[in-house]
Amino acid sequence: MLVRMTMCGHFTAMTTGQITGRIIETPACVAEGAAWLAARDERLARALELTGPLPLRRRPDGFAQLLSAIVSQQVSVASANAIWGRMKAAGLTGPRKIQWASDDDLRAVGLSRQKIRYARALAEARIDYKGLRDAPNEQVMATLTQVAGIGTWTAEIYAMFSLGRADVFAPGDLALQEAARILYALPVRPKERAFRQMAQDWSPWQSVAARLLWAYYRVAKDGDGIAR
Repeated sequence: MLVRMTMCGHFTAMTTGQITGRIIETPACVAEGAAWLAARDERLARALELTGPLPLRRRPDGFAQLLSAIVSQQVSVASANAIWGRMKAAGLTGPRKIQWASDDDLRAVGLSRQKIRYARALAEARIDYKGLRDAPNEQVMATLTQVAGIGTWTAEIYAMFSLGRADVFAPGDLALQEAARILYALPVRPKERAFRQMAQDWSPWQSVAARLLWAYYRVAKDGDGIAR
C-alpha cells in the first residue's frame, strides 16, 4: 500500500517506509519545478525566459519503452524509428515474442548482433515494472543497469520520463553538458562527475532542470541563448 500526496508531492512506499520523491504527472508539476528553479538561480531564470513553458515529456513505462531505447542506441533517429516500426509490425515488442523469435527474425527487422543480445537480456531479466513505479530512485537505477545494454543514461531517462521522477538528472548527456557550458559561461563542458555534483543544487527538481537545459540547448543552437 502507498500513501500518495497530490500536486506533485512526495509519496512513501509503506512496505519500506522510503520516500521516493516527487512524481511529475502534469504540466503543472513541471511549471512548479521551473518556478522553483528560476527563483533560486538567475541563469536558469534567464534560460526559462528564453525557452518559455517546458514540456511534460511523460512516456509509458514497461518493457517496450526500454526495448525501444536499446533499439535507438548509436543510430540516427530516422533509423531507430524505421527499425522500431518494423518490430511493431512484426509483433516483436514484448518479452515473450523476443524470447521466441530466432536471431534471423530479429536481424530481419534491423537489429544488430549486439542489440539482439541486449534485447534477449532485457526479455530474460523479468523486471517488475509495476514495482519500479514505487521503488526509490537508487533501486530503479540498480535494477535497470544490471541488464546488459542498459547503461546509466538510459536508466536515468527512463526514471525521468517513464516513471516521472522529479529529482533525477542525466549528467552524461552531451546536450545537457553543452547547455550548461553556454548558460554558465564555462570554459569547457562539465565532466559527468562534476556535473552530477552541480545538479545537486537543483534538487528536488533535477529532472525539470534537465528539461530546461534541453530546451535552452535548442535556443542556444539558434544563437539566442549565449550567456552574457
